[in-house]
Amino acid sequence: MPARIRLQRHGKKNQPFYHIVVADGRAPRDGKFIEKLGTYNPMKNPAEITLNIDSAVNWLKNGAQPSDTVRRIMSYKGALLKRHLQIGVEKGAISQEQADAKFNKWLEEKEAKINSKRNSLETEARNAKKTRLEAEAKANEAKAAAVAAKKAAAAEAEAQAKAAAEAEADAETEAATEQPAEETPAQE
Repeated sequence: MPARIRLQRHGKKNQPFYHIVVADGRAPRDGKFIEKLGTYNPMKNPAEITLNIDSAVNWLKNGAQPSDTVRRIMSYKGALLKRHLQIGVEKGAISQEQADAKFNKWLEEKEAKINSKRNSLETEARNAKKTRLEAEAKANEAKAAAVAAKKAAAAEAEAQAKAAAEAEADAETEAATEQPAEETPAQE
């Protein structure tokens, strides 16, 4: 009964969330498992991974075979490196303190790299939002200018029409006052 370290899918449709489990190789993907080692959420950027490294190293030592994706996840989190260093300790090539020091140094560098990526993504998102807001403000100003120009043209045309109507009305009143009405002789 070969043990496999693999992903067990959870989550909704188009929103996967995985548990990293140790299961019998013959068991179904989402079926019975022996032990849960951690979780993997690929929907985040960078992916959110929690892994019990000590348990994973113990299962690797006992002969459990990880799937390809889990092997990459374990490499990313340092479980394979820790297993490699443990083999060196077992053979007597290095001491346990040296192995722990190497692993902790690698882990700090990895965390720094992840944090720098996370920070760069946040600044990119902030800058993109800022440029979108600036572009929207420019578009709103252009729209406001176009509307103001249209309203000014309409107001000017209305003023011209009103002035023409007033001039016509003045002309009619002047014509009426200039020409005296003809007097008709009174009939006797």
